[in-house]
Parts: sequence; structure tokens; C-alpha cells
Amino acid sequence: MTHKEERIVKNIVLIGMPGSGKSTIGVVLAKILGFRFLDSDLLIQEREGQLLHEIIAQRGLEEFNQVENQVNAAITTDQTVIATGGSVVYGREAMEHLKSIGIIVYLQLSCESLKERLGDLEERGVSIKEGQTLEELYAERKPLYEKYAELTVDCENKEISCIAKEIASHSFLEG
Repeated sequence: MTHKEERIVKNIVLIGMPGSGKSTIGVVLAKILGFRFLDSDLLIQEREGQLLHEIIAQRGLEEFNQVENQVNAAITTDQTVIATGGSVVYGREAMEHLKSIGIIVYLQLSCESLKERLGDLEERGVSIKEGQTLEELYAERKPLYEKYAELTVDCENKEISCIAKEIASHSFLEG
């Protein structure tokens, strides 16, 4: 960065499967960059007054995905690391908006590693169709993550701090 021209760093938007580490890595990354941290799942819970799995159980997946799309499409912030829910990629408006306000970073992890990390999918509030397996969900979402990602970070067998430093080392400068 030169002194002649001040540049503004965009938001960093983390996408990926549940269990890929978006929230955990996001907090560490925000500390490294001196950014704020925002978890869009918490925004949804705050707005709706319910936990994610309660919204899904009571209103169904389709309505949950609509709420998630609306909440993410309305985020206004700067110099923030935004951790999104794994199903945010189903919302075209949300993804277009997030891309317009930040850099989309896909935290990629193998299905095998996700299986090891994830507990009860229902309790966790994962947007998954009844009877759908984690493998099927992974196969359905992976192309969407790849479509929207401006940067893909392989998180396989890496420590959280290493992943955060790897993201921070990329140049996200506008100008």
C-alpha cells in the first residue's frame, strides 16, 4: 500500500460446509486483520428469536433458506470477517450481495473430515433434506461453493491459525 493512494480492504466472507471451521477460523482471521467478526447464523437466530434447528423443525427447510437468504442479503458492514451458514449458497440474492461487499473465501474440507468433525446434524441446525446423507449434501453444495468462491483454501490437516494466516496473506485490496 502506498501513501499516495489509500486503499480500503473489503469484508472477507467465509463459505463452506458445516464443520469446515468458518466461525472458528473467522474469529482468528478477524484478530489477525484487526477486523470485526460477524456470524450470520447468529444474526438469523437473533432476528427470528429461535435457534436454527428450531426454525428448520417448525417452519421447514424452504422457509429457513428464505430467511437465511434475506438476512445475508441485508448485511451491511465493512472491514468484517463474515462467517456464513453452510446453506447460504442456495440464496442467489444473498451470494450476489455478499460478493458485492466482500471477497468470498471457500473453506474446503473432504467429506471424510467433515464426518469426523460433525455431531448431530439436526441439533446443529444443518439445512439438510429428510433422508439426505452428508455425502449427498456435500455433492450438492460443492459445485455451488466453487461457483461463488474467489479464493479456495484447502483446510485438510491444517491448524486453524495456519488457515487464517494463509487467508490473511492474500491481497484483498481494492483500488
